[in-house]
Amino acid sequence: MLRTHTCGELRLSDVNKSVTLTGWAQRTRDKGSLLWIDLRDRYGITQLFLEEGKTDAPTLQLARSIGREYVLKVQGTVVERLSKNDKMPTGDIEIKVSSLEVLNPSKVPPFTIEDNTDGGDDLRMKYRYLDLRRNPVRENLQLRHKMAQQTRVYLDGLNFIEVETPVLIKSTPEGARDFVVPSRMNPGEFYALPQSPQTFKQLLMVSGFDRYYQIVKCFRDEDLRADRQPEFTQIDCEMAFISQEDILNTFEGLVRHLFKHVKGIDLPAVPHMSYAEAMKSYGSDKPDTRFEMKFEELNDLAQGKGFQVFDSAELVVGICAKGCAEYTRKQLDELTEFVKKPQIGAKGLVYVQCKADGSFKSSVDKFYSGEDLKKWAGKFNAQPGDLLLILSGERTKTQKALNELRLKMGDLLGLRDKNKFAALWVIDFPLLEWNEETNRWHAMHHPFTSPKREDLHLLDSQPGQVRANAYDMVINGTEVGGGSIRIHDRPTQQLMFTKLGFSEAEAKKQFGFLMDAFEFGAPPHGGIAFGFDRLCSLFGGADSIRDFIAFPKNNAGRDMMIDTPSTISQEQLDELGIDVKEAKE
Repeated sequence: MLRTHTCGELRLSDVNKSVTLTGWAQRTRDKGSLLWIDLRDRYGITQLFLEEGKTDAPTLQLARSIGREYVLKVQGTVVERLSKNDKMPTGDIEIKVSSLEVLNPSKVPPFTIEDNTDGGDDLRMKYRYLDLRRNPVRENLQLRHKMAQQTRVYLDGLNFIEVETPVLIKSTPEGARDFVVPSRMNPGEFYALPQSPQTFKQLLMVSGFDRYYQIVKCFRDEDLRADRQPEFTQIDCEMAFISQEDILNTFEGLVRHLFKHVKGIDLPAVPHMSYAEAMKSYGSDKPDTRFEMKFEELNDLAQGKGFQVFDSAELVVGICAKGCAEYTRKQLDELTEFVKKPQIGAKGLVYVQCKADGSFKSSVDKFYSGEDLKKWAGKFNAQPGDLLLILSGERTKTQKALNELRLKMGDLLGLRDKNKFAALWVIDFPLLEWNEETNRWHAMHHPFTSPKREDLHLLDSQPGQVRANAYDMVINGTEVGGGSIRIHDRPTQQLMFTKLGFSEAEAKKQFGFLMDAFEFGAPPHGGIAFGFDRLCSLFGGADSIRDFIAFPKNNAGRDMMIDTPSTISQEQLDELGIDVKEAKE
């Protein structure tokens, strides 16, 4: 090694030691007779000092030529600092330099390599290799490493086996769009990059590997946002000879293990909530349960009083914002404008202020008496000083809009603390959902999800009422994992494909290999996949998963650093039989 120590490990106990350090010049401070250099590596920063008359002249002259991010090798003696810095672990010591070598000079970086940098997102992504030198980004990747390490520790301890599944697979019509890869040796045919190793992990269960996991790359060609990337990582797991409760217990254990060994937090037992209850009480299948503010339906109290907006609505529903009765007209108008945004979709907002003196003031006083409003407040268990916020309209759209308003109020009231964690299992999802555009049923999760046995008789008459053996892990209002008990016999799987609009020929072409495997003694099995990038961002208190990926893509799916996607040569295109002009047309 070129060094004897890292830049983060020397302490007072090392005083008088002769050491060799390597790293990057963070900054220099030249006071004439004294010169200081902060030397940085991924372990920390150590201060170097050189002194006029005591450091030999060539070394001092070289030190004065050093710029930011020069790569240095330094030899010297550890001494106690006169002016200590209690904000850094090495702040009690410094290195009295005896020799200095520039291993590589550096151009002036396009932004400062410091915790609070002056570089914007695009600039830092273009020079990601420099951004990765900054403490916050490095710490995010160290957190990711620890999460992966502890995942393996937990699953290895339960006899799971890590198996790599193929990256070049078959394109399937369900789910998001595939990334496709042309095959040169099979002209006109294509591989797809996996959105999930779903069918392979089921085949591993047929093969007798009863406990499988993989920390695996997956790919989806979909529109991007803060918590999406075209390539992402899953903790992918499957178990055989188990019930749904076994899966929930095993992977609740994983999540609690990660909180304990990565965050030092003892996460309490994770409660279960049905999909129906989540939608009724929170308007979301991934409710943020760090705070209450549950929905209350008011159809029975609010309709039939002559207010046409409520009378014509399928659902009248609201929330109680504690302590917000004195919101100004401006604040209430801002909330109204918020719910009327196109992405929220409400037509308006009704409010009721529960005044401190026990009276009520609302935006619908013309239609409702004080006694009416008192009954509303009673249903919400509202106290003097509280504010009721009420929406109405078609049930599903209104629930979703009120969920957004609830989250907005949670933010305004400081109830969504990133250092507080509330986990939840959401269970009993609908098996199927109707798609108006395609005019057919689609699998809410995927076509391999098992229906609840007691609901099987409804598949023909009321398919929308059939519940799935499916479950999602939700933490702080973010879905971090989801899975199901799988179908494991050919007749049921064929029935499911039929309900999803597959012809027998289509089902055989796409998934014949899986249905064939089910005829060779497939055991009951189920599994789950956690969004590893999302888990990391949640543990790190960040909104974007990009901060926890070494080389992420931007919101347009581009890698700014290597400038891709990009064109390829005509020779390559000809080999693959691809006509780019024809494809664009």
